[in-house]
Amino acid sequence: MRTAPHTLAAAAFTAFVLAGCGGGGGGSNAAIPGAGTGSGGGTSGGGATTSDFDRGEFSNPSVFKDFCAVPRGGSRPDVAGTTEDENDWLRAWSHDLYLWYDEIQDEDPAAYTTADYFDLMKTFATTPSGAPKDQFHFTFDTDEWERLSQTGVSAGYGLELAIIRASAPREIVVAFVEPNSPAATSGFARGDEIIRIDGVDAVNDGTQAGVDAINGGLFPGAAGETHSFELAPTGGAPNKTVSVTSADVTTDPVPLVDVINTASGPVGYLLFNTHIATAEEALVDAVDSLVAANITDLVLDLRYNGGGFLDIANELAFMIAGPAAAQGRVFDEILFNDKHPTTNPVTGQALAPDFFHTETQGFTLAAGQPLPSLNLNRVFILSGAGTCSASESIINGLRGIDVEVVMIGDTTCGKPYGFYATDNCGTTYFTIQFSGSNDKGFGDYADGFTPIETPRNGFPADVTGCPVGDDFTVPLGDPGENQLQAALSYIENGSCPASGSLAAGSVRKQLPGSRATTSAAAASNALRVPSIPGAIKRR
Repeated sequence: MRTAPHTLAAAAFTAFVLAGCGGGGGGSNAAIPGAGTGSGGGTSGGGATTSDFDRGEFSNPSVFKDFCAVPRGGSRPDVAGTTEDENDWLRAWSHDLYLWYDEIQDEDPAAYTTADYFDLMKTFATTPSGAPKDQFHFTFDTDEWERLSQTGVSAGYGLELAIIRASAPREIVVAFVEPNSPAATSGFARGDEIIRIDGVDAVNDGTQAGVDAINGGLFPGAAGETHSFELAPTGGAPNKTVSVTSADVTTDPVPLVDVINTASGPVGYLLFNTHIATAEEALVDAVDSLVAANITDLVLDLRYNGGGFLDIANELAFMIAGPAAAQGRVFDEILFNDKHPTTNPVTGQALAPDFFHTETQGFTLAAGQPLPSLNLNRVFILSGAGTCSASESIINGLRGIDVEVVMIGDTTCGKPYGFYATDNCGTTYFTIQFSGSNDKGFGDYADGFTPIETPRNGFPADVTGCPVGDDFTVPLGDPGENQLQAALSYIENGSCPASGSLAAGSVRKQLPGSRATTSAAAASNALRVPSIPGAIKRR
């Protein structure tokens, strides 16, 4: 049984860091860095070149809130201010709410543009693996964020890209194409490798002009941009050239629900790509259909799900486990910095655990409706480096109530943290404000959850499962696709498939297991890609 998508689908880009020269690896929300150096200080708008900056002394953020170098009109609260006012707000707000506020180097707000100043308002420490401790510090245009998070609408083609190699020779592969999107109607397909963009060699060009052209083609800034792509299809078919025009497209958070008949019973497959508001109704519909099919196991595909609203993750985790296992148990308990040990500083409410939701929360369905449940004691999660934050909270929350999680794929991104999206002067800021833990008090997975057939002693973020590369030669949801095939094999045999037993030739590319961030030079040229790499709490 295969159900139709709930809405017209057009996913936002989720990409790894692309490098103009040198470097490589993964990451998110960055474009190809140019050949030049990082930008220096300075101000914009009405910002002053000097200030009465007193290092280590901080005002209440409300003193500077909504004082804007370029005030918005209409019903927005903005009043005339300067760039320094905006930076003063960032400094005070970060010192108050940032989880690692005491690791921020205090800098003069008058010496930087607002974008550059925000980039400094974080820790630069690393995790035990050497990865940046904070990989999730980013911004959105407020109007874009409100459209994307509430309705799934954003400007783009409807592509999910896997950047296998960021530096020349680059490897940029189409991972997922939303049905009915501009990319779909233009001829993009899963597994296509991008060879040229607007005549520029996307594999080898390292010049600044070439980097800019590649960025411009990969990451359109608005609807109505037309770009040409030369693609190398999977399987050795001749290269093809397609032209695609970006549009305001709507992401379907749950584009595929399927039931696969196996010898051990019907197995549900659910592709879940983003925790936006519209996912509430889509997930309830999907689970209703799987309950009707009386499935005995569930394969939940989160490999491209970068996160979003924690309440959506909470609802889905309950629908998997059911009331006997989850009701009255802690899904996630959040902890702010040591300035706020007992009270949520954003909502003003006393800190208390978030229990598993048994009812809808009012995103796109009326609040208070009982959630359906599958009542499963185990779930199979398809994962990758793009499985992040709210998606990881599903894994952690279910493990906390002893629902068996079997992971198939690659190590997740590693984000046991979250934030409240906060607007100031037309920019919505995302800075890590809290950590989370499950019913057992565990939340230490800053280097990600790792699928491994025999978890290691002393590695609590190891999850029983099978390391399997993403298989771009086969459609998602096809039982012959590597990760799904491995999950089905595990269901039948209770163990990972033997090495080499997966479909012959099926692994063409796979996502990198490690992640990297952009250099200072990269940051100056990075374009913000509309994705949601985080766990987001509502006010």
